[in-house]
Order: sequence, then structure tokens, then C-alpha cells
Amino acid sequence: MNLKEYLAEKKELIDRELQSYLPPAEGLYGKVAEAMSYSLMAGGKRLRPILCLAGAEAAGISTDNLLPVACSLEMIHTYSLIHDDLPDMDDDDYRRGRPTCHKVYGNAVAILAGDALLTEAFFLLTHEAYTQQLDPLRLRRVINIISEAAGIRGMIGGQVADVDAEGKEVDLPVVNYIHTHKTGAMITASVTAGALAGGADVYTVTCLRRYGRRIGLAFQIADDILDLVGSAKELGKNTGMDVARQKATYPAVVGMKAARDAGHNLVKEALGFLESFGDRAEPLRAVATYIMDRTS
Repeated sequence: MNLKEYLAEKKELIDRELQSYLPPAEGLYGKVAEAMSYSLMAGGKRLRPILCLAGAEAAGISTDNLLPVACSLEMIHTYSLIHDDLPDMDDDDYRRGRPTCHKVYGNAVAILAGDALLTEAFFLLTHEAYTQQLDPLRLRRVINIISEAAGIRGMIGGQVADVDAEGKEVDLPVVNYIHTHKTGAMITASVTAGALAGGADVYTVTCLRRYGRRIGLAFQIADDILDLVGSAKELGKNTGMDVARQKATYPAVVGMKAARDAGHNLVKEALGFLESFGDRAEPLRAVATYIMDRTS
């Protein structure tokens, strides 16, 4: 398959839907709505919502009613980036090739824009107008796994461990914890959410979850590597920041070659969990391969 065309097609669809879900930038909350739109519509790969749709396709499920679920994942991801860029976190000046939210709107509005995107995601997931075609019990399960992945048992837990590890000598289990929670948890939830919402069986969801856990960790390992060898222009953000902040990363703990090998082994394992899916899982296979070969 042509992964570039697939990603472009899905990104266009998701961008259009995201724009339609955003509140208007008017009235007394207009500034924060504008900041939400500024960060949400700044571009990006839309990997998480695309994985949501691709996971459903791999399970043989129509994605027609799954766009609200997919878009909620991107809202949560964008909220996390806004907060991650703040001065008290990573203090980044650029994101997706443009000034970060707090650089444009100030710290207070950026915090509120992130908060608003997080809560807007769950507004979207629970609004009858958007999700009435989905089975309520399955939707409740989807909301549960997304909440778990985004909260203290997932992304937030990983972020705390990441901040705490800065400047310290840590071992590989700590790095694995950070990566599988900070990045991997939401990627795993993304791969499984669409299939689960659409009615996939336990075996299918289990295989997708195992695939998601591997590519989630591989994705963060690739990020660690790109921060060292990638182009700031292609990445849309400053490079070399992990070393400057003394972050706990795979290359820092095991070296560049071992980090690359670990990433490729994870991709190989992920592909193994798709063996029984046939051609409908080709997008997931292509995404897995792309993760360690990407330059942005």
C-alpha cells in the first residue's frame, strides 16, 4: 500500500472533523477558543486518530461512526503538548514549526486551552449528537480505556516519572516505564479504541493492544533518536533538548545502536500480532515499519 497517500487522506478527513468540533472563537471565552484552535489545527501527523481508524479497519469494522472517538484522541494529545511546552515543564519555544501556545497567548491562556481541549474530548465522546450510533456499553469501555491512558495510570504517570528522572542516573526499567506510560499508553488506547467501539471481539482487541504497546514504545525510542540526529526544520521543534535537560532516554541509557535495535525488534514483534488479520491490517503494518524509519 501507499502509506503516504493513506496518511494524507486520513489526515485531511480528521482535520476537517476537528475543525467542525471546535467551539467558535467569540464571546468572553473567545481568546481561549482561539488558542485551542491555534494548537489543535497547527498540523502534526494525526497519528493517534489515524491509528484509531486503522485499528477498526484491521478488525473489519466501518469507520463511519468512529470519527468523534478518533478526534477526541487528538484533542487529548494536543492538550498534553500544550502543557508539555510550558515553562515549568519543557519550556519549548516551537511546536509543529510554529511558536508554542504559551509564546503566543501567554502561560495562563495556554494552561486553560490545554484544560479545555482535554475536557472537550470527553464532551465529544459523551454527546448524543456525535456518538448515538455507538453501543453505549462499548462506548463506556472506550471512555474508560482512554481515561486510563491519559491519566495517572498512563500519560500523566509517565510525565511525572519523566520530570523526576531529569538530571538523574536511571536504569532501563525506569526509561521503559516513562516511555510506555508517557507515550505508549495513549498510542495503545488509540489502536484499540475504534475496534472496541465498533464491536470487535476479545481476540482482535487483544492483538491490537499488544501491537499498540510495541509500536508505542518504538515510537518514543525513535523520538529519542531523532532528538539527537534529526533536523529541527523537519521536526518542527528544537533538537538536542533531551541532552540539555538530561532526560532519561534510550540512547542515554543503552547507546544509539542498542536503541535502534530495540526499536526495530519492537516493530518486528508488533507485526507478529497482526499475522492473522490479512490485508485489512496493511495500514497498521505500514505504520509500524514507518515508525523507526521516519525523519519527523
